[in-house]
Order: sequence, then structure tokens, then C-alpha cells
Amino acid sequence: MQKNVHIIGAGISGLSAAVRLANAGYRVHVHEATQQFGGRCRSYFDGATNLTIDNGNHLLLSGNSHALAYAKSIGTEAGLVGPKRAQFPFADISTGQRWLLDLGESRLPLWVFDEARRVPDTSLLDYLALMPLIWAGTDKLVGKAIRCEGTLYQRLVQPLLLAALNVDPPEGSAGLAGAIVRETLLAGGQACRPLIARDGLSAVLVEPAVKLLQDKGNTVQLGRELRELAITGDRVSELKFVGDAIALGPDDVVVLAVPPRPAAALLPGLKTPSKFRAIVNAHFRYDPPKDSAPILGVVGGLVEWLFAFPQRLSVTISNGDRLVDMPREELALAIWRDVCKAAGLPADLPLPPWQIVRERRATFEATPEQNALRPGPVTSSKNLFLAGDWTDTGLPATIEGSVRSGDRAADLVLAGR
Repeated sequence: MQKNVHIIGAGISGLSAAVRLANAGYRVHVHEATQQFGGRCRSYFDGATNLTIDNGNHLLLSGNSHALAYAKSIGTEAGLVGPKRAQFPFADISTGQRWLLDLGESRLPLWVFDEARRVPDTSLLDYLALMPLIWAGTDKLVGKAIRCEGTLYQRLVQPLLLAALNVDPPEGSAGLAGAIVRETLLAGGQACRPLIARDGLSAVLVEPAVKLLQDKGNTVQLGRELRELAITGDRVSELKFVGDAIALGPDDVVVLAVPPRPAAALLPGLKTPSKFRAIVNAHFRYDPPKDSAPILGVVGGLVEWLFAFPQRLSVTISNGDRLVDMPREELALAIWRDVCKAAGLPADLPLPPWQIVRERRATFEATPEQNALRPGPVTSSKNLFLAGDWTDTGLPATIEGSVRSGDRAADLVLAGR
């Protein structure tokens, strides 16, 4: 008989666990409390721009092995597109200077030895000064591990770590920052090629997973809010949803892949991160200039990363708590001014149709204090496992971390843990 596994939550963590277990022959039941799949990683039609936009602009890299394996398992690896070489154009809109960071195609960080491929006005010694991050513990601050100043920091390290940690880098966990550096800059260009879901996150990472699960005869349901995990002895014995309940058999397993707040409510005594930071995304209906880079790093202004999509320019601003209460039109106009500078558009170009998306609790604070509150996948109940980018994945809250957590929970189920 097929074994049953109940996945609570249909974000990327839950879906990756569900796909892995369905492909291994389990009978999978996915229960999502809201009315949409994908969690914070989803697309939707926006009436203000008359375009399908993503809830947030997410960048993957060619070295994100778990995320790419997940995409391959649902048949959408080709939907993640990017340049053939790991190159990142940057623009300093305060000075007008532009440069290209060229990480090449090697498995080693050989680019740091080539002045033409490095950040302008930096030396090899500047990069060697980042080495303490590589072996730093998660309880150490970035600001205590490296000097958070200078040309290399301002033009590369600060933008990279800000995007990854979603906190001002000096206050972030050096261990988490080191994990990012090891898997990107230190891994060479072969691991750093940027990949974007050009047709939208839902079309590439969410909807095909739901279809695969359904085609295999599994159930994926929306509007299924779990109110209680009934525990008998050392096992979850019943799932109590709003409106009904499911009694679990002796071999049934549960993967809880919900955000930290509902997870703590369902499992009293569970330690979870308690502080979060916002991310602000802006979308403008405007055809990108010809030959625009898919992604442009921006320094010297409000904007941090500029994405060029068909018919749309989109922006991401991390650590955005300072912007969540700013009047929307005022914020859109301020961002658009930066976009015009970065994209080389006329400064007086009127504001096109736009949308601002503010995720107030986008990620947990990637500080040593909050990282110490992240639980592992195993619980005191033998048939209950945790997944989510807020669990202890060894990475900050990223898509790669989400998929890794789902894979890890699934692997524990498969190992009979």
C-alpha cells in the first residue's frame, strides 16, 4: 500500500517536499490555507500595470543546485533564463560610473586575478580581506569579521549581502554571509550565472509542480487551514482543519511547511525567528531600452537591483522597513527617478503605470540572534518534520534555502526517520 504524507503549506518548501515524495511513490496530500499556491514566490495579474507580475523579484544562480534540480524535476529548468556567462553590470547613479563584473566560466574564482574583470579600483588584497567570512560562525557579526567600508564593499559586498541577508550587512550573521560567499564569489563563474523566471515565478516554479502532483493522482487543495495537530504519544494522530479532521494511520507522515508564526501556534514551545524585515518591489509598465541587461546592480541611490522583463522594468529594495509606510505615489516616483538614471532614460520621463508591492515580513532577520532561533527539521513527534526558509538550512531566507528545506524534510521521510 502507498504511504500517505500530508504537506501543510504550498509554498516552495512544501511543493519541493511534495514533488520529491510523490516521485518516490508516496501518496501526497497538500493542504494550503490561503487561496493561492506559492507563498511569497508567486505571480498574479496586476490591474494597475495590466501585466502579470511577481510578488517579489527573485534571482537564482546556476550554483543553486537544489532549486535547479527542483525545476528539472517538474520540467521547467528551461524557464530559468540568463546570460551564458556570469557577468553582472553595475551602475553608480550618484557618479554616473558603470562597470561589468565578469566572473567568467571557471569552477574557481580566477576572475579576482584579472584587473579588467574585477570591480574597478579594487586590488587582489581587497578580495583576500573577505576570507574571514568563509570560516566565520553564525554567531559572529559581519561587521566584526570584515571591514564594512571601502570601494569593494560599497560596489559589490554591500549589495550582495544586503540582497541575501535582507539586513544592513554589518548587523548580519557572518556565518550566513560566509555561506553566500562560498557558494557564489568563491565558487567561480560556473556557479554564478544569473537566472530569472522570465515568464513569472508561478509559471516556472509553482503551477507545473501543482500539475505534476495532480497528474500523479495526489491532492492539492486551497483554503485548508490547519487549526490543530493532535498528538498521541510520540506521533501526530490527527490533523484538525477548519471544517473537518483527518485521522492519521500508523505509517502516515506530516511535513509542516508554513511560516514561523503559524508553526509556533501549532507546536507550542517551538523556537522560531521572531523578528522580520521588509522587502519593497516596484513594477513599471515600460519597454526596457534595447540591449538592457536582464539584471543591473545599482548603487548610490534608493534602487538596488533593476530587472528588465518584456514590457516591464522591476526593482527590488531590501531591508525596506523604512519604506513600508511611505505614501505609495511618492515612493513610486522616487524609485522611478532612480530607474531612469540607471536605465539611461530621460530624467523628465513621466511616471508610467506602476505597482508597489511591500512585503512587511518578507524574511526573518538574518542576524546571529535570530538565526539561533531557527529549528531543525526534526520534531519530538516521530512522524512530523519541518520545512521552510526560516528553518536552519545554513542559508539566509532564499529560494535555494526553501527548496533545500523541503528536500531535507522529504529525505528524512524517505529514510524512515
